[in-house]
Amino acid sequence: MANVLNLLPEIMGEEQMYIQNIIKDMDDQKAQQFANIYRTRRRDPQTILLVTLVGFLGIAGIQRFLVDQIGMGILYLLTGGICLIGTIIDLVNYKRITFEYNQRQAQELLTLLK
Repeated sequence: MANVLNLLPEIMGEEQMYIQNIIKDMDDQKAQQFANIYRTRRRDPQTILLVTLVGFLGIAGIQRFLVDQIGMGILYLLTGGICLIGTIIDLVNYKRITFEYNQRQAQELLTLLK
């Protein structure tokens, strides 16, 4: 049984529990392979927070492009982050946005490895 702390020490909290639940039934080699690929695909919540802050400088929506929400990214870009209200909401919810993206990446990777 693989330990998420050994494989991915950079993840924390809810994401850590989620990934531990995914890799609990994997052998060590498969868990290591999962961790290596997941590490390259995941987004760090701090990066999303910093990019969201850039939205106040007039380039709103970059965070949505980073989490593969292209339509929302274009909407934010054209409307100034929906008059900055959407950008403020994203500042509050940056961890949730990142966690949802990372969940999708983990599920895609899990189906890829099976």
